[in-house]
Amino acid sequence: MKRYEALAQEIAESIAHGQLRPGERVPSVREASRSRGVSPSTVFEAYYLLEARGLIEARPRSGYFVSHAVNRQQEPESSRPVTKERAVEVSELVFQVLGHAQDRALVPMGSAFPSPLLFPLPKLALATGKALRRLDPWRTVEDLSPGSAALRRQIGLRYLGMGCGVDTEELVITNGAMEALNLCLESVTQPGDLVAVESPTFYAALQALERHSLRAVEIATHPRTGIDVAALAAVMERHPVKACWLMPNFQNPLGSLMPDDAKQALAELLAKRKVPLIEDDVYGELYFGARKPRPAKAWDREGWVMHCSSFSKTLAPGYRVGWVAAGRYAREVAQRKLMSSIAAPLPSQEGLSEYLEHGGYDRHLRQLRATLAQHRHATLRGIAKHFPAGTRATQPEGGYFIWVELPPKVDALELHRLALSQGISLAPGHLFSADHRFKHHVRINFGHPDNKNFHAALKTVGTIARALAA
Repeated sequence: MKRYEALAQEIAESIAHGQLRPGERVPSVREASRSRGVSPSTVFEAYYLLEARGLIEARPRSGYFVSHAVNRQQEPESSRPVTKERAVEVSELVFQVLGHAQDRALVPMGSAFPSPLLFPLPKLALATGKALRRLDPWRTVEDLSPGSAALRRQIGLRYLGMGCGVDTEELVITNGAMEALNLCLESVTQPGDLVAVESPTFYAALQALERHSLRAVEIATHPRTGIDVAALAAVMERHPVKACWLMPNFQNPLGSLMPDDAKQALAELLAKRKVPLIEDDVYGELYFGARKPRPAKAWDREGWVMHCSSFSKTLAPGYRVGWVAAGRYAREVAQRKLMSSIAAPLPSQEGLSEYLEHGGYDRHLRQLRATLAQHRHATLRGIAKHFPAGTRATQPEGGYFIWVELPPKVDALELHRLALSQGISLAPGHLFSADHRFKHHVRINFGHPDNKNFHAALKTVGTIARALAA
């Protein structure tokens, strides 16, 4: 644990135990630096982390104070899956439940996407038009897989900016992150192989395993710190794991964030065992702290990590532009891309490249992160106020999902059905495990702060849950 993390944990425990109460001032940066013998930058890092968790808030020219919105609910405990190989059958349930999330008349708590109104789509359209007006016509037939050289260069610069050197030659542009993830899966597995996933895990990962006739083994995962690397190592001792599909940064549905030392241990474990990691990192830019978390790819020395991401969750939903830094599998992934869909649409690639270079992407991201962080606090307050006693909720430091554990009497599918009758979609926990284990959990999307009905809908869901709990 780094110094700033240790300091943040110490202050968080003081808040949890009531030694620091809501509204009280925490020590100034100068005081904390002097009393604890650490640098001011270490204190700032600790305070930024606590601010991201919603525990403290900055007041102009006054310092930092314990937030009045501190969530007193407990978090869910670390999952304890039965580490047994399983065939996967979730697609039908996913199609039934999440088909409703596309209906704009519903309050979209069950959606997998943030509100499209959060994105600078008019500016992106202007950038696309500008790029296409000067496009060399021959590039429409030359820029096939692995994709636009200009866009790959922009993506490469962003890797460089977070201290993660990636050769643009290993980058393959895809039709969204899901194609990138599926191409990676196809490149490193055969039907019947075993893939390690988190518990709970993103339902689209389970759908992909089902489609490719692969088996899943679920690994214990903590709602704040992510997958248990020691538990993964133990499973790999007993089972022939051929690949891992994991989300180290703001995991869906938990919102967990693996610490750097855990990411490093994960990368070293998999390199030692020569097992590829398919790293799903579509939420990494949506952090609420002081700096972007590094992906596990940053500790990849031998090309075993296949880092996948996209612009769908941060800038351009519907443009369907993703990518993979595929490491030692770059050639295989590029060939499979060429055989399956040839290339991602060039206009989308050129527009994104132009916007990344000249359009203020980082300025947009700062505003987006601030908006999501503010709405996370409000959503957690609503859950604490309206949901039944015994409810537990995660407190993510990024992304836009909260994982809610309800009392045992509350069946999540029944809650989903009743909420739907009130014009509200939810994502029940049954979707997030191969054995439908999470029967009393729901995932709530707080990425729709522009929806005027959101907080009334949250109260309605809480009322229904209280009735079911009783």
